[in-house]
Amino acid sequence: KLGLAPEVVGFNADEDMNDDLRNMVWKGHYLGTQPADVMMHVPVDPYLAKANDKVRIFAPYHYEVMGMARVASRVPVPAGSAAVALEVFTREKIGVEGETLADSFLLGVLRGRLKENVVHFRSIAEAAKALREDSIVAIMAPRGELEGALTGDTRYVIDEAKLGELNPKGWPVGMAVKAEAADLATALSGALIELQKDGTVAAIFKKYGVTLQTH
Repeated sequence: KLGLAPEVVGFNADEDMNDDLRNMVWKGHYLGTQPADVMMHVPVDPYLAKANDKVRIFAPYHYEVMGMARVASRVPVPAGSAAVALEVFTREKIGVEGETLADSFLLGVLRGRLKENVVHFRSIAEAAKALREDSIVAIMAPRGELEGALTGDTRYVIDEAKLGELNPKGWPVGMAVKAEAADLATALSGALIELQKDGTVAAIFKKYGVTLQTH
């Protein structure tokens, strides 16, 4: 929309989002990676923003929720009390990406009773492969990631994880630029509004099988 050709820079997540913002937005990585002009899919959170005064976080375009992809015949709907909804994983295996909210939640819930059946993967794509191979019966991750990894595969149900003990259950995501890049933030915000109004954002999400939420 801005008339620029994108150069997409992928990166491995660091220990937390503060590290990612430092490495990829305002400073650069000590191994030599240069920071990007804008980072996508950044939680639009006042506490995160306050803790990172060298970046400007803005323009939420999607509300991400924690989700679960599951074999419906073997795993119940992930809702209500975790003690009831997740008891199945004292017997069945569930996949997570390591060092994530889903990972820490499942390892700690039910007083650690699920630890032996929480299987760690380097990515949700790897977890999806294991699900298709029947080595696990479910994956817990942000719903958008699950929908993207399992697009077109009707063998599995993907639900929002509405578990009482899970916090947060969802969060808005937007963009981040350097704190001094006010003009860039304004230009990106304006372009995003136009792309939302003309249906482009919704079409992109639909193309990749991801449910767009705005609340």
